[in-house]
Amino acid sequence: MKLLLIGSTGLVGRHVLDLALADPRVAEVVSLARRALPAHAKLQTPEADFEHLPQDADWWRADAVICTLGTTLRAAGSEAAFRKVDHDYPVAVARLARQHGTPAYVLNSAIGADASSRFFYNRVKGEVERDLASLGFASLTVVRPGLIGGRRAEFRLGERAAIGALTLLGPLLPRRWRINPASTIAQAMLDAAIDARPGMHVVTSDQLT
Repeated sequence: MKLLLIGSTGLVGRHVLDLALADPRVAEVVSLARRALPAHAKLQTPEADFEHLPQDADWWRADAVICTLGTTLRAAGSEAAFRKVDHDYPVAVARLARQHGTPAYVLNSAIGADASSRFFYNRVKGEVERDLASLGFASLTVVRPGLIGGRRAEFRLGERAAIGALTLLGPLLPRRWRINPASTIAQAMLDAAIDARPGMHVVTSDQLT
């Protein structure tokens, strides 16, 4: 299969890329990234400018898209900038892929995603899920992890503290509130893209522990 990957330099995206390149079911990976990636025989890395995406690039024609794009309010600097990365870019990629016949899309969303939430983060996550569902993919999977475990390129103090606390309390917590390893999330996303089950599917945090 041919896989289009968006967000391959992030924590989950790095795992998806490694898994896809090692998986014999995947013949080709096209990764849109703003940073250079190591060369690989199965990998294409066209330069990504999400503000000016090409309309007719051949790599929009894929068997599935996996999107792991995401940021934080602190890193983005404003709610508008956050929404652009977590909503506008994933939807823009989805529209172009769908226009070129790509039948499946897999999104890394978040626990609590709800378009009617009074919390900005949860509302944006819910809105991107809603807007993707309106595009007519034959297969749409949203993965909703809780706190993601793994080593990030950037330091997040609050997240690091929360992971420490949840690691200690993990056996006492309901499964949905336990840490979700980035590698487990990535494998669930890759499997969803390859299987491409018809309809919309949600993978919840308790399925990712």
